[in-house]
Amino acid sequence: MRAGLLREDLFVVVHEHFMTDTAQLADIVLPATMFLEHDDIYGAGGHSHIQLGPKVLEPAGEARSNHDVLSALAYWLGAVHAGFEDDARGLADATLKRSGWSGIDELVTHRWIDAQPDFRVSHFLDGFGHSGGRFRFAPDWVALGPYSLGMPALPDQWEMTKAVDAAHPFRLVAPPARQFLNTSFSNVVESRRREGKPSVMMHPRDASTLGVVDGNQVTLGNQRGQVRLPVRIAAGQQEKVVVVEGIWPHADFVLGRGINALIGDTPAAPNGGAVFHDTAVWVLPA
Repeated sequence: MRAGLLREDLFVVVHEHFMTDTAQLADIVLPATMFLEHDDIYGAGGHSHIQLGPKVLEPAGEARSNHDVLSALAYWLGAVHAGFEDDARGLADATLKRSGWSGIDELVTHRWIDAQPDFRVSHFLDGFGHSGGRFRFAPDWVALGPYSLGMPALPDQWEMTKAVDAAHPFRLVAPPARQFLNTSFSNVVESRRREGKPSVMMHPRDASTLGVVDGNQVTLGNQRGQVRLPVRIAAGQQEKVVVVEGIWPHADFVLGRGINALIGDTPAAPNGGAVFHDTAVWVLPA
């Protein structure tokens, strides 16, 4: 992906809050509004409420929202659609009503819309959404996505993209850090202060085998590249699994390359998800 963005024949425009690693590869960077600087509606994983995110601050400088940028592009390109003519609240109101909910006024008055189905449906008391209503332990993977070849018929451990081997004996897991969640937070001073610096968590026995202790530098690598990090001994860690919490910018790493340098872009089964937790690496003392 990085090589693609660096192509001379590719003109890249990034709409962003700050100069992320991707933004630094762009030909033009357009400033984007933060969530408090534009109106929006939100859903969230883990609950069923539709919520209003009202604009409470004026955008800084020349920052524009996604909707404003797309509407402006549509105007100059001659694209015609009712959504381009409306402001963010009007578009949210129309979207809610076309989806069978009351409009944005209810969100303003009641703060949320509870979209949870009733008790019987939510608890599958009348069965599941298959013929006969029975739960299926063996999914029809082919019907669920185009990358299902080779998936086990029943739930099981399965090497999706890159299995560990003699040359790459460690499994790398790269979850979000507690204070970051994603790159949008990696520029926040307080979040960075709390996280400290990027490190690699390793089981004590793996560290002992490599001859390293807390704070020692190690190099992680595979066929894609190499990354250097200090070790953090983690007694609760599985052996032969290393964890690098992210996502820190490239500049925070000793070699100037972040953890994504080791992670592939192969679409995961069954339907093209990411493979952040399916990477094999070697680890050596730096």
